[in-house]
Amino acid sequence: MKKEEHFDVIIIGGSYSGLAAGMALGRALKRVLIIDSNTPCNRQTPYSHNFITNDGKTPAEIASAAKQQVEAYPMVHFFNGLAVLGSGTNKAFKIQVASGETFSGDKLIFATGIKDIMPNIDGFSECWGISVLHCPYCHGYEVKNEITGILGNGDYAFEFGKLISNWTQQLTIYTNGRSTLTTEQTAKLGVHNISVVETEIERLEHHKGQLQNIIFKNGSKAAVTAMYNKTAFDQHSAIPEAMGCELNEEGYLKTDANLQTTINGIYACGDNVSRLRTVANAVAMGTAAGMMVNKELVFEKF
Repeated sequence: MKKEEHFDVIIIGGSYSGLAAGMALGRALKRVLIIDSNTPCNRQTPYSHNFITNDGKTPAEIASAAKQQVEAYPMVHFFNGLAVLGSGTNKAFKIQVASGETFSGDKLIFATGIKDIMPNIDGFSECWGISVLHCPYCHGYEVKNEITGILGNGDYAFEFGKLISNWTQQLTIYTNGRSTLTTEQTAKLGVHNISVVETEIERLEHHKGQLQNIIFKNGSKAAVTAMYNKTAFDQHSAIPEAMGCELNEEGYLKTDANLQTTINGIYACGDNVSRLRTVANAVAMGTAAGMMVNKELVFEKF
């Protein structure tokens, strides 16, 4: 690939959402470049669920099959690398990668996802996506009726506790410090045999990511085989913000109904836009973004 080539659309991020956008655009006869650094946020997750026709497959297996199918469209090109800099305006964008190459495009789609910020608890990151989970619809069935914890506090812990009680009756909320649950919330949880533990956590004891015990700072421990937590996050790529794209109050890229950001010609799809972190949603958003970008390109030239 030449050091500077022009494309109708450059897609930054080549996981599920980016690949779906690429397929939609490839089928619309657009010249597309997908730039990907091969660091998806679910790379540690053993299996993906709740995605019809692909339930129970590994994330890598789904992504590999998807890429193979997108590669069948000759107008779609791939570059293995990390995008580090973006510039330009509508119809004249440029993306530079870490190895020095620069590519230009009429439109940009950011399908770059988010980066989870792990709490400072030893063992947490090793269990993340395996037995420390974020989504019961993705993983709840596999840990149904197991001894389960929720690492959280306040309204989040209360609302999520109500939800997770659907999958298990062996449920405890671990606030990792003083509880900020209201008296009414604590009482309501108690009615459903959901206890609240305020003892600070030292570490998670596990075997190859499979949670076994919570070890507390006072030396005690609690047996747990699954835990839910809502981690903080950052945007995986700083390029959209640097180019002027605005974030909403939750930290996601702002988009309109067509998935265009606050900058004309720049679109976004997947986990960097939506709190609904599922493979199915990422694919759906990617397909929609590809369709909307193609429509804009066609209408601009008509």
